[in-house]
Amino acid sequence: MYQRTAQRHSLFCILPPHILRSIAQNGTAQQRTASMQTLAIDHTFRALRTRPRLGVPARPRMLPAEGMKVRTIFDARHTQTLPGEVVRIEGGPPTGDVAVDEAYDGLGATYDFFWEIFERNSIDDEGMPLDATVHFGQNYDNAFWDGQRMVFGDGDGDLFNRFTISLDIIGHELAHGVTEDEAQLIYFFQAGALNESMSDVFGSLVKQYVLGQTAEQADWLIGAGLFTANVNGVALRSMKAPGTAYNDPVLGKDPQPAHLRDFVRTFEDNGGVHINSGIPNRAFYLAATKLGGYAWEKAGRVWYETLRDSRLRPNSGFQRFARLTVSNAARLFGAGSAEEQVVRQSWSEVGIMIH
Repeated sequence: MYQRTAQRHSLFCILPPHILRSIAQNGTAQQRTASMQTLAIDHTFRALRTRPRLGVPARPRMLPAEGMKVRTIFDARHTQTLPGEVVRIEGGPPTGDVAVDEAYDGLGATYDFFWEIFERNSIDDEGMPLDATVHFGQNYDNAFWDGQRMVFGDGDGDLFNRFTISLDIIGHELAHGVTEDEAQLIYFFQAGALNESMSDVFGSLVKQYVLGQTAEQADWLIGAGLFTANVNGVALRSMKAPGTAYNDPVLGKDPQPAHLRDFVRTFEDNGGVHINSGIPNRAFYLAATKLGGYAWEKAGRVWYETLRDSRLRPNSGFQRFARLTVSNAARLFGAGSAEEQVVRQSWSEVGIMIH
């Protein structure tokens, strides 16, 4: 039997709060209303998740066979009630509702990536069923993983499209569950930025895997397609060139640094977890493109093994994580190998020296 524990999880949202606050300051009345409502909902969910959990564990579920995904898509029907009504189950035909079907396909693509590349049996490596709720709230400008399910808003239609539109967003959010299961990186400061970066890495790799793209062919964008034509930007983040994803009078300018010298010191956004993730993101991009071929074969393997490394502590910062990637590259490909040298050099190019 599959049994969920009573553990509390962080709430991992794809849209950084600094974007929502910028909209609340610079947007039209309608845009401000949507952004403030989204911020309020996110804050409430975070507050609920920090309360001690009393009561009993969730109902047991049957453990699927290894390599067999089990997806259930729910429809909140524009309410804030979770999980909502079941609208598609594993093996069910497309519904014609684009958000339902994108969520179903995205969960499947993420499961398949982790199983086929890393032989990981779902998020927890124990066959965890994958649930998602679509059509959450009214004009809800976000998507999040709450430790049990994916939840997708439809966006406001003015600045943001539906949040199921980008496969890498789905991969990103589910990868938070992998990080939670393996490393428990705390969601603050550098450890939190690493947590966000790991999700960007695997979200991008899921998209590249589905598209059959090499590292050179990939766009290295997170959330491409999410912005409407009203926004001056291409995505939420660029792993290739952090700080260049958008520059919009309403959303503001992409604040991500690409080098440690530009590290942003702030207490907002859990210590800048969505901002400073640009530094390790850029390091991964450099390693993947220098190594060439499919990014999941070498760089992705190194990062995955580092995530699972017992030496990676919940409060690990960039330096420790970088050192462990070099160590794992040497273990996987040989001490002094080209792979080890490339990983070390990639970190040095973003200001993190590993001796």
